[in-house]
Amino acid sequence: MILREFLYVDTDKVRAMLAQLEGGVAEEERETDREEKRTTVGPRTVAQHFQGVGSERYTQKSLGDALFPMLEDALESESLLRDISEEVTNTDLWNTEEIQRMAPPGSLVRITAPGSLFDSRYVANSFSAFAAVSMGLQGIGALESPPPRQNSGKNPKGQQRKPKPGEVTREELEDSIPDFRMKSGETIVDAVDLRSILQVSRGVFAPGLHMNLSPVESSDILITSRLQEGRQYLDSESDILFARYGTEEQEWTVVGSVGHYGSKDPVQPDDAFFNSNGAVSRGKLASFMNAHMRTLAETGFVDLVQYPGVSLIPFAVYRSIPRAAGVIAAR
Repeated sequence: MILREFLYVDTDKVRAMLAQLEGGVAEEERETDREEKRTTVGPRTVAQHFQGVGSERYTQKSLGDALFPMLEDALESESLLRDISEEVTNTDLWNTEEIQRMAPPGSLVRITAPGSLFDSRYVANSFSAFAAVSMGLQGIGALESPPPRQNSGKNPKGQQRKPKPGEVTREELEDSIPDFRMKSGETIVDAVDLRSILQVSRGVFAPGLHMNLSPVESSDILITSRLQEGRQYLDSESDILFARYGTEEQEWTVVGSVGHYGSKDPVQPDDAFFNSNGAVSRGKLASFMNAHMRTLAETGFVDLVQYPGVSLIPFAVYRSIPRAAGVIAAR
């Protein structure tokens, strides 16, 4: 029996798919036992004896962790789920696009590979903490205060629009880093530097928790999964998850459906998206803009899959719990 530690389970998707395979998901169990004995002497109005013994046991249980293993077994029994953990380690299969033929978009796969978490919100929190500690050390005289950065007098954060009450903007991530300047040896780091790094982080990976699998050592091939918040088992803040699992690669397993592959040499279509009558063709405009997005994906500047990588729509993300390697000798 394999014990799993689940990082993420999309219970809604798991229930829906399991219901299609099994015709429903049982979450109740009811068992009833009853014995009856009747004895009648003479007319019914004269004497009667009745003895009844009954018991009923009713249990309503949430299948919880059992839901996904049930789905996994059902998919494998129907030959709907394929484990491609070994195939994705072969660079030649990626370069020849054999992986795409083996697991086309929409197919269900299981991949076990070295992986790590990434969240630009955690980057922002870490940089903010770094700035706070630096300012604190300077305040108590334990760290040298370098001269201020020379600038044109503009706000170092840039001219940003103030958000409306209740509005959440991505710029708030940069705003979480206070103004500071620190010198370590000959290196000087300040808020402007860290905000620039954070801008790159949130542009390449949109704020949210990502699981990035790297099946080959070069990390040129990335298998990405965006873990949707509000699902069961993903109920911790990013700071807590990173404190628990860290930023180093570990062996993770992702089970889900193939979303899409990165585009190889995307072709830029003609920008003539007007009809002969001068009206904008909605279909041509959408194709034109999507082609632009595919081109940007190749630069790595936006949160889209880069060739030859692939995105997975995760049903579950977990790591296996290893068994003890031996018995510790008694002292």
